[in-house]
Amino acid sequence: MSQLDIPLDSSSNPITVVEEIAAFNDWTFERSGADEVTILSKGRWSDYEVAFTWMAEIEALHLACAFDMKIPEARRADVQRLIAMINEQMWVGHFDLWTSSGLIMYRQALVLPNGMVASESQCETMFASAVETCERYYPAFQFVVWAGKTAAEAMSAALFDTVGEA
Repeated sequence: MSQLDIPLDSSSNPITVVEEIAAFNDWTFERSGADEVTILSKGRWSDYEVAFTWMAEIEALHLACAFDMKIPEARRADVQRLIAMINEQMWVGHFDLWTSSGLIMYRQALVLPNGMVASESQCETMFASAVETCERYYPAFQFVVWAGKTAAEAMSAALFDTVGEA
């Protein structure tokens, strides 16, 4: 679909706000329809695809942040335990393991009832929070998937904060 074919009404569709932020910041993005835009973000551990979707039927702006880490079937139970431990620590958003594809995804939503409009600040905060959260926990997922660590061991490593650089 050409962008010329997509009706843009920033007063009723928060995707336009997200698209304007991405364009202003010169981020790589793609508008795949009237209700979805995907932004590519380069992180320290991985590249992230951050998709914003306007869900008019529930009046919510949904964010889904995925990274390139397919979970082998043999490690999925341990990853599920790790996800449960991570989600217990989080106040906003959550991680999911999509069993059909084996991908980990961070998700959150901004409810905008009765015609409320998403602000630039809200959208930027959602984006930054998603990437920061994925960056924080990416090593824990790596420890479980590739190093064979338990969820508890991986969580301990993820919560260990260092100060400064060596």
